[in-house]
Amino acid sequence: MGIERQTRRRFFSWLAFHLALLLFVGKRALGEIRYSIPEEVKDGTAVGNVAKDLGLDITSLFDRRFRVVSESKDAFFEVNRDNGVLYVHKKIDREELCQGSGACLMELKVIVENPLEIHYVVVEITDVNDHSPTFPEKEQIFDIAEHTLPGRRFQLHAARDPDAGINSIRTYTLTPNEHFELDIRQSDEDKIPFLVLKKSLDREQKDRHTLLVTAVDGGKPPRSGTLNVSIIVLDSNDNRPMFTQEIYQIEIKENVPVGTSVFKMNATDPDEGTNSEIEYNLVKTLKKKVYDIFELDKLTGEISVKGPVDYEENDVYKLDVEASDKGQPPLTGECRVIIKIKDVNDNPPEIEVTSLSNTVSEDSKPGTMISLISMKDKDSGVNGKIISSITSDVPFELKPSYKENIYSVVTKAFLDREEVSHYEITIKATDCGEPALSTFKTLSIQISDINDNSPHFEQNPLQFYLVENNVPGTSIFSVSAKDNDVNDNAAISYHIARGNDVTTFLNVNSDNGQISALKSFDFETLKTFQFQVVATDSGTPSLSSNVTVNVFILDQNDNAPVILYPVSSNGSAEGVEEIPRNVNAGHLVTKVRAYDADIGYNGWLLFSLQEVTDHSLFALDRYTGQIRTLRSFTETDEAEHKLVILVKDNGNVSLSATATVIVKLVEPKEAFAASDVKSATKDEEGNDVTFYLMITLGSVSVLFLVSIIVLIAMQCSKSTDYTSKYLQEPNYDGTLCHSIQYRSGDKRYMLVGPRMSIGSTIVPGSHANTLVLPDRRRTSGEVRL
Repeated sequence: MGIERQTRRRFFSWLAFHLALLLFVGKRALGEIRYSIPEEVKDGTAVGNVAKDLGLDITSLFDRRFRVVSESKDAFFEVNRDNGVLYVHKKIDREELCQGSGACLMELKVIVENPLEIHYVVVEITDVNDHSPTFPEKEQIFDIAEHTLPGRRFQLHAARDPDAGINSIRTYTLTPNEHFELDIRQSDEDKIPFLVLKKSLDREQKDRHTLLVTAVDGGKPPRSGTLNVSIIVLDSNDNRPMFTQEIYQIEIKENVPVGTSVFKMNATDPDEGTNSEIEYNLVKTLKKKVYDIFELDKLTGEISVKGPVDYEENDVYKLDVEASDKGQPPLTGECRVIIKIKDVNDNPPEIEVTSLSNTVSEDSKPGTMISLISMKDKDSGVNGKIISSITSDVPFELKPSYKENIYSVVTKAFLDREEVSHYEITIKATDCGEPALSTFKTLSIQISDINDNSPHFEQNPLQFYLVENNVPGTSIFSVSAKDNDVNDNAAISYHIARGNDVTTFLNVNSDNGQISALKSFDFETLKTFQFQVVATDSGTPSLSSNVTVNVFILDQNDNAPVILYPVSSNGSAEGVEEIPRNVNAGHLVTKVRAYDADIGYNGWLLFSLQEVTDHSLFALDRYTGQIRTLRSFTETDEAEHKLVILVKDNGNVSLSATATVIVKLVEPKEAFAASDVKSATKDEEGNDVTFYLMITLGSVSVLFLVSIIVLIAMQCSKSTDYTSKYLQEPNYDGTLCHSIQYRSGDKRYMLVGPRMSIGSTIVPGSHANTLVLPDRRRTSGEVRL
């Protein structure tokens, strides 16, 4: 009943411990599994199916980078990712790995990723009986005086067996004899054999005894080793040296300088003379390391440091000291000196990166784990207590695990690759010793991009000015957007937004934003239009933005002047004017009327006489087209005169037209009689000319009025200082001319007709009909568009 209750209590305690462990740690570290395996097994020997015992999916072990990590330098164990079996990778010698008789445990870390988990596996290396007991010497000689009383004890060399537990030394045996017997004293974990005199010796009967001591271990089958013991019987020296106590305990700090005296022995012998002179020796059964670190002065009994003392290698040393007198035979006394090593802070902490994700997505949420690190300090106590922190100003922090000195590096804020694309995380580990020692470890983390930035245009809206009569199919201008993302997320394509009716005469190169015209534009038909271009990146999902493009068509001199008067019945520019011969100088003969569909200088018409019968009779106003007499007519003047008038515009390459006027001189009575007939004809012709002129002026006025309304609407929707006016004005003298005024930024432009304002200047360049008007509000210069 008692055993059953105890078993249940252990089970529930175990269950409660593991449940608490799982609740505290979650999926990062899921407890500890223990296995046991004998030493000296062959490579490849299976220890246990770790994946199965941990409940892991066998099929996902390779993808999750299933692996084992050991704190030892040699990789004694590996895992098979195909079946999850933990197997021996290298032959294990327990005596080399774990010195002493305690349990030999190896702690392993089993790690899987996606998500990151760490499991602790403890493998106990059990001992096999692969070593026989051995003595430090093959023979031990004792000089014993014949008057030695029974019960006298002589310490024999203790045998050493590297095996542990039941396979270590269990007993000593002695060959049967009548004078000696064995006595075994248990000292800590060691068994020390003593040869005990049970019957007094008689040198006269026998002066030498030879015995055989056998050390037997507890293995199955048992192993043994032998020691030859020779007893030389001497005459009596019946007092042995004595120590004040059997065991001395002292404490020294590690790293004490070589040659430092740590303890002085003091043994006494009541004998006199040479029988009381004492020599000190370290017994030969000590571990070899003791002889390398400490030495004993034979005469003074002073123990001093011979080699480096390191607490991390061994924290206690046991020295068996033997004091011998110089009597015949010499007598000895024994004592044990236990030297405890006190730790000093001579080891800085160590930082080990168990797992690291070098690249972190910028959309990672706070708390995302990027690395698992472990820290250790070879020192003990306060000197081995570690305080860890992240010294750099980064959006990462350390989170402790359920196990001491195990930390995970996690994000503590949202990341933005466009602000910082790379982080250097410096981790500092400091112990609590005096003075404190520190270690630094730097983790390099790269932030990967996501598509979180839309393309953007540096200017919106955009204005472009295009000269009419462009070549179809050529690039007329381009748009360009930028994206703060990288790679595919920053690869931008362009297209015209849906709902824009410009796709019939515009095409956008999707790769570089070059916009080509599919047709030639005519200023007289289309003066301005607007559309939107959409820039889309190649991310998933893709992001886009658009820009409004305003295009203004600039005029070219592509229309020749049209003669409105005179016009003959067959449509040619010819006319006959009859005037009385008696008119005075300055008489208005007629007026040549013309029209040009272009604007500005391209539509500004000038009149000149190309051919005239008599240059002294007639004069032509170059701006109005009026033909007047220069003098009165004489009897000698011809009755009929032919005038050919050249009408040309002021474009860079001017275009022209000609009109022919026949001037007939008649007598005043004939002129008066003919005036009635001609007036009727002129009224009819004048009515036709007036009708066509009104149609032309009305069409142009409506066209410019619509343009003004469109530009005013555009101006209201913009934040930039931009105005545009289309104005049309008929000259007082009947010659049609145009002017366009518009503003862009700090500059005001005007395409003018014949009557320019004083102070206007012609802009040099390809468009000679463009004027820059002084802006009295601010000083500005012309920007070439």
